[in-house]
Amino acid sequence: MRTKLFLCTLLTLGIVWRGQAQDTSLLQMLGDSMNVHAKATPVHGTFKAIYLVNLQTNETVAAGALNFEIQHRFGQLNSGAYNLFGLDNATLRLGLDYGITDRLTVGIGRSSYLKTFDGYLKYKLLRQTEGVGAFPISVTLLGTISNYTEDIPTKPYLDANYRTGYATQVILAHKFSLFSLELVPTWIRTNLVPTVMDKNDMFALSGGARVKLTKRMSIDGEYNYLFPNQVVSTTVHNSLSLAYEIETGGHVFQLVFSNSESMVPTQFISQTSGRWADGAIYFGFNISRNFNLTKHAKKKVSQ
Repeated sequence: MRTKLFLCTLLTLGIVWRGQAQDTSLLQMLGDSMNVHAKATPVHGTFKAIYLVNLQTNETVAAGALNFEIQHRFGQLNSGAYNLFGLDNATLRLGLDYGITDRLTVGIGRSSYLKTFDGYLKYKLLRQTEGVGAFPISVTLLGTISNYTEDIPTKPYLDANYRTGYATQVILAHKFSLFSLELVPTWIRTNLVPTVMDKNDMFALSGGARVKLTKRMSIDGEYNYLFPNQVVSTTVHNSLSLAYEIETGGHVFQLVFSNSESMVPTQFISQTSGRWADGAIYFGFNISRNFNLTKHAKKKVSQ
């Protein structure tokens, strides 16, 4: 009797063990199958808008959408009470940015600073992804051309060619959970420089960050480092800008503090003359508004 009971127990344990082994094998096969078919998903909303402050971000405008950009800077805070600490003066840039595809954006702008026209092409080459086979960064290419048209009677030889500048930038960006970073190597070409000692070709390295405070508010900052011994005849300081950013349902609004008056990369990177330490700070704001021009235009996800 005991022998039969022992044999039955062994048989029962064997059946249970075999069943568990089969279940484990089936779960493992299911997991392997899911991993094979899983795809890495793009990371959205690295930054709220296409401009960090003056510097562009890796973001592009959605296909079929139009972004209207207003960038406004008052005068320097150290200009004194007579000028209401800069509020009596203003520099304005108006820009339009259109999404040809979700990855390709074209933009034009007009700034009151030296009466400058600018245009650019921007292409998101690679996107940061998460999940299986994730790619760690976004890579966006940006090419800008600018031409200032202000009349300078003492320099009648300044034709359109001499007034033209170019900037090429590679925007490397990564989004973390609560903040985003970008690193931007830059090459600038200016057709005419003040003296033969100044360089026509200049190189800079810019960096920027966005730190989320709430779902709709953040602190943004950027620093543009122009490598030394490229501009010799005039004093140029590196551009430092900070902004308090608020998203208000269709608008992105920024309160800006910067030592750069211009908002065009060929100018604010290589021509900033003021220093924060001297109170040469321009207070202002950026406003961006997105419009879907086609019924197929998609609203980008911002997080």
